[in-house]
Amino acid sequence: MYGLLRTYEGRRVAANAGTGKDLVNEPMIRHWCEAMGDTNPAYQGADAIAPPTMLQAWTMGGLSGHSDRSGAYDELSALLDGAGFTSVVATDCEQEYLRPLRPGDRITYDSVIESVSPRKRTKLGTGHFVTTRMDIRADGELAGTHRFRILKYAPAASPGKAGPRRPRPVINRDNAGFWDGVAGHKLLIQRCGGCGTLRFPWLPGCGACGSAEWDTVEAGGDGTVYSYVVMHHPPFPAFDPPFAVGLIELAEGVRMVSNVVGVPYDKVRIGMPVRLEFLRVDEDLELPVFRALEVLEVLEVSAEQAEQGDPRDPGDPRDPSDPEASAESAQPAEGVG
Repeated sequence: MYGLLRTYEGRRVAANAGTGKDLVNEPMIRHWCEAMGDTNPAYQGADAIAPPTMLQAWTMGGLSGHSDRSGAYDELSALLDGAGFTSVVATDCEQEYLRPLRPGDRITYDSVIESVSPRKRTKLGTGHFVTTRMDIRADGELAGTHRFRILKYAPAASPGKAGPRRPRPVINRDNAGFWDGVAGHKLLIQRCGGCGTLRFPWLPGCGACGSAEWDTVEAGGDGTVYSYVVMHHPPFPAFDPPFAVGLIELAEGVRMVSNVVGVPYDKVRIGMPVRLEFLRVDEDLELPVFRALEVLEVLEVSAEQAEQGDPRDPGDPRDPSDPEASAESAQPAEGVG
């Protein structure tokens, strides 16, 4: 089996070299920087360059996709499916930057299946890691390399488990401190030791000044929904769609992706105030999530009124001692009596 899998190494994902649908351009750079909260002056003005992490963005096919796939990757996936490795999870990506991209650059790229690993045993199950490599060129000059790795696996049996478990976070030397904080019910934000800039997610160096020195500050827990999506598909055993995933802007100014809880998915709104809490997912995993603050306030008002014996509906702001309110409530309903 493995010998057959290896025959796909080196085969093109696309039949021909691909071409980016757009030249490198200032509007896309601006939109990216606004979404990421990146104010680096190198990405602005007449001599602006594109953020290096946009490398793959210039190759994406958009909603219409790319029509020149070779079929090799689909054949490999079907072969693994037929061998029982029907589940898939993206594990990591690596990028190497060789030259800056500037507005006006024409992007071309080649994508190949670089490697298929021997059979590996993981906590998710047994399977094969598949790595694709994309070489990205600007006006014919190699500008960078993007490697993307997935695991095609057969889910491990979970005897005695109540149900499927959420995927485990990938913890490494760059983000271990964040997860240590979560274990202690603290949401820690990195602060640059050189310029004091706060950053999230955790990174080994500062994007503003390049310093590798840093410490942490604890987030207060208040935030707002900056943006959100509602996940309907594809289904995943550990989740119950539809559910809301929010991009939360913390009071400290950084943003993070998390679940919005305590409110129906179709009631989540941009600008909605939220508050941090920690959700125990299973015996091994606890995650930071954000509860809709408006719902919390209504519940707190309701509890307080119940304790005081106040008969008012928490959604009715009128004071029953107000003569106008009393008179209004005493009027017979239209069509009655």
